[in-house]
Amino acid sequence: MMEWDLLSILLPALVAGIIVFSTHLILGWQVLERGIVFMDLAIAQIAAMGAIVAHILSMMHAHSHDSHHGSMGLGVLMPFLFSIGGAGLIALLAKYAEKELEAIIGCIYVVSAASITLLLASDPHGAEHISRALNGHILWLGWQDMLVPGLVSIAFLVGAAFRPQILNGKLFYPIFALMVTLSVKMVGVYLVFSALIMPALAVNQLSGKKALTLGYLAGLTGLVLGLVLSSLYDFPGGATIVVSLAAVSTVLRVMNRR
Repeated sequence: MMEWDLLSILLPALVAGIIVFSTHLILGWQVLERGIVFMDLAIAQIAAMGAIVAHILSMMHAHSHDSHHGSMGLGVLMPFLFSIGGAGLIALLAKYAEKELEAIIGCIYVVSAASITLLLASDPHGAEHISRALNGHILWLGWQDMLVPGLVSIAFLVGAAFRPQILNGKLFYPIFALMVTLSVKMVGVYLVFSALIMPALAVNQLSGKKALTLGYLAGLTGLVLGLVLSSLYDFPGGATIVVSLAAVSTVLRVMNRR
């Protein structure tokens, strides 16, 4: 019975991780190519801020008759609107402040993080909300949590396979915002950043099918290793996957230099 209970937790977490890694390797390559590494952190943090704002608004309307459905709608819509706004701002800055873009994106990230702290300053559960936004709750996901991200990820992968040029133009920023928003809701800011950058960086010196295969292998290995270690030692799932992924990606990067 214990083994089945553990499997019922780890299997959804594994599927959620696969959904995230399946799209984020491709997006991560674009981020590295464009030289906007901080963008994913900033957009993820802005999406988390949107979720916090949605939480606050839902608490304000907690006594209304339709509070449950309203809070569910806000929980999906608000992070997306925030991330789309952030992506639009970064796209604009890329035109007019290209040389300072990375520095400005870093400032956007810091301001977003500080804003979350201010928004939750009077919330007795503020620290818990911040931790959840950063670390996610991958070990406590249900199958219903993966339906929309899974369908959107399939649509993205099909689109990228048949029309890869969509990643090179103006559509990249709204697509990026959408995928990051859905991922942050499932796995948190830290794992989203790690999934975007670490596997892509590990195979950045390679190209073609070899890079794609090894990148996905690095992501899957880090994911599985993190989940196993988390279950064995009762570590937080998201943080353990991040550290495991860093180790796997580092080894792969060193091996590719030979």
